[in-house]
Amino acid sequence: MGISINEDIPRSSESQSSMRALELRAYDGRPESLAVVEKSVPRPRAGEVLVRISASPVNPSDLAFLQGLYGVKKDLPVVPGFEASGRVMEAGGGFLARALVGKRVACAAPTDGDGTWAEYMVTQASLCIPLIKEITDEQGASAIVNPLSAWAMMNMAKQARARAVVQTAAASALGQMIEGLGRRFNIPVINIVRRAEQVDLLRSKGAQHVLDSSALDFDERLRERCVELDATMGFDAVAGELTGRILIAMQGGARVIVYGALSGEGCLVDPRSLIFEGKRVEGFWLSKWLRSQNIIKMLRTTRRVQKLLASDLRTEIRARLSLEEASEGIRQYTEHMTGGKILFIPSLRKDEGKGVRIDH
Repeated sequence: MGISINEDIPRSSESQSSMRALELRAYDGRPESLAVVEKSVPRPRAGEVLVRISASPVNPSDLAFLQGLYGVKKDLPVVPGFEASGRVMEAGGGFLARALVGKRVACAAPTDGDGTWAEYMVTQASLCIPLIKEITDEQGASAIVNPLSAWAMMNMAKQARARAVVQTAAASALGQMIEGLGRRFNIPVINIVRRAEQVDLLRSKGAQHVLDSSALDFDERLRERCVELDATMGFDAVAGELTGRILIAMQGGARVIVYGALSGEGCLVDPRSLIFEGKRVEGFWLSKWLRSQNIIKMLRTTRRVQKLLASDLRTEIRARLSLEEASEGIRQYTEHMTGGKILFIPSLRKDEGKGVRIDH
């Protein structure tokens, strides 16, 4: 029999547990394909937990999912959202699940069920990370996708003994985390952005090497910087022609790791870079990386990452919105991804979200 804190789960007039959730009706990328609906609160099975969601961010991976372009495509209708913070209210059975009951956690959505854009979610206990007391629910909501991606990729650089790395989309939340970890690990980061104001933003935060890809001399300056710093690894969130431009700029034997496709295009690479210079293009998917990690090692890593969330890996929050305001929030984020995170707060109602701080 599972353990639960059922008094915190709302009951309808018919004594049946219900919740509000955002439901996706079509994989067309239109915010209008999302609707707020009433659903039954799900119940966890063995190895699963029920999480009352405190906050859930919008990430680039969520935008790809809404268009049916992500690595996971679920049967419709479905609740989107890949990560959140919350409190474990019930366990379906199993030692790990029972140990989490009552705890605040950062959690990831299951690959075969509803996600985090709802008042409640059922997920595997192994996809929950207990939050340390220093981490607010706001920061905890983004404690998995970006921080762990940044940590994993910069650890690749450390293991490869890279003297410097290059990254695209450097003004994004994830990009700023990679820059912060570069300073911590003493690995210089060559940051590529696409607007002059993003150059100013990163330099104001201490970044030393920032290049604007829209500048006429961008390729020349990138090559000079790569040679000067001996950059042998790149992290690319954009794809398209930028992948090949980075690869050409780096020295022989360099690697570009593609983890996103913000351009919406395939990677354009000069085959001579691959054939004659021994350069490589690889992919990185956090979900696959997480599955490859030892549980004990993963717990140690997540604890270290959480301690950095207040400094190098801190996430800037732009807006806190109710589920009813989700369509507008997605529009805002799509138009300006580097302006800070959009958080959905299921406990809020429309027009209550602006400037609200989450209780924790």
